[in-house]
Amino acid sequence: MSTLDAVLNRIDSDIDNSIERLFSLLRIASISTDPAYKDNCRKAAEHVATDLRSIGFSAEVRPTEGHPVVVGKVKAGTDKAPNVLFYGHYDVQPVDPLDLWKTPPFEPRIDTLPDGRKIIVARGACDDKGQAMTFIEACRAFKHVTGSLPVSITTMIEGEEECGSKHLYGFVRDHADEFKLDLALVCDTAMWDQKTPSVTTSLRGLVYEDVTITASDRDLHSGVFGGAAQNPIRILTHILAAMHDDKGRVTLPGFYDGVDELPADIAADLKSLNMTEQTFLGPLGLKHSSGEAGRMLIEQVTTRPTAEFNGIIGGYTGEGAKTVIPSHAKAKVSFRLVGNQNPEKIRDAFRDFIRARVPADCKVEFTGGRGSAGIAFDTAAPHIKAAAKALGEEWGKPAVLMGCGASIPIVTSFKDALGMDSLLVGYGLDDDRIHSPNEKYNIQSFKKGARSWARILAALGRQG
Repeated sequence: MSTLDAVLNRIDSDIDNSIERLFSLLRIASISTDPAYKDNCRKAAEHVATDLRSIGFSAEVRPTEGHPVVVGKVKAGTDKAPNVLFYGHYDVQPVDPLDLWKTPPFEPRIDTLPDGRKIIVARGACDDKGQAMTFIEACRAFKHVTGSLPVSITTMIEGEEECGSKHLYGFVRDHADEFKLDLALVCDTAMWDQKTPSVTTSLRGLVYEDVTITASDRDLHSGVFGGAAQNPIRILTHILAAMHDDKGRVTLPGFYDGVDELPADIAADLKSLNMTEQTFLGPLGLKHSSGEAGRMLIEQVTTRPTAEFNGIIGGYTGEGAKTVIPSHAKAKVSFRLVGNQNPEKIRDAFRDFIRARVPADCKVEFTGGRGSAGIAFDTAAPHIKAAAKALGEEWGKPAVLMGCGASIPIVTSFKDALGMDSLLVGYGLDDDRIHSPNEKYNIQSFKKGARSWARILAALGRQG
């Protein structure tokens, strides 16, 4: 039996303990966006650090201006091995609306889907506690079998990914000498489907903005002032509706600057994946794409830029009637960027678009964090080829090299601040309900995810 076979067997035989270790982490309500959960975020960081120490890492909980970062380090069994940085996050999304959860979100459980799949249900089961633990469990198995690892590893497991990683860029920049290694490994992405692995070779960038339009100095009686006083909800929704034309294209001036057409071979590869409205949108209760007319569905969700409205708040939203004209209305707006789109220019174009359409009686305010550009990696890079081969050996199907429509801002920071490429491999699925009630993670994704990482680490170690 080879060393790798022994490691894979260890992962299989220890799977019940691995799931219980994941459950221990899932029970911690580490919601990073809500200050009420600050102590829980610290508790989750300490938990991860303790777990890393149990398998031979030296691990510290490093402070930032927000939630802490877990930095763990372990040397490989040989000096010729590459040095890699593993990135993940221990924080999770809020659980609202709570009444849609079938069981409490921080009481993890195993369930069975109608198609027979065994799943883990809890907030963070997939995003990103379950995903991060696939990597840690692969390391645990290597340490148990061989006493060492095939590569030297530094971990950077943060607690603010779900609120924009707003303090992590500075943390990376200030410790660049420590984290500038050979390659970053990121496990916060997905498979093509439940039987087909993938390597993510591009990510969309992100700009996020809050916009508030204010008119009167207080809410007004709509029977007295209706028809005369400005209504911020009407103004805001009218402006937002003008941000897309009838073909689904964004109307901000200069929005598509830096967006190139796909090379013919890449477009052909995407078309061959045959993503359809029925298979992609059907399970959500939808039938028709609302994206850019004339674009493949897979283009719309992975390689084209978007503008989306994530929330609108204004006036009375409680039970029953209250006939008011609100004093203000607020919207949360996000942009996913691709190619060479400039985040600052997109933000400026959005603000100019809003300001030009706000009536004289109103004022507008904006708040937004640091934007991130899209990023793409060379699909012919040796580490991508090695990872794709390892995934194919584990899953019995060739790995798909694909773009991801989501954003992981720190990956761009790794490139900008450290000059370091990333290898993005994850085992999430479209039906994992991340950011939604009843989030889940397939037990097969968890188990074979750990086995996949073991194969990838062995392959990277052989590359030297």
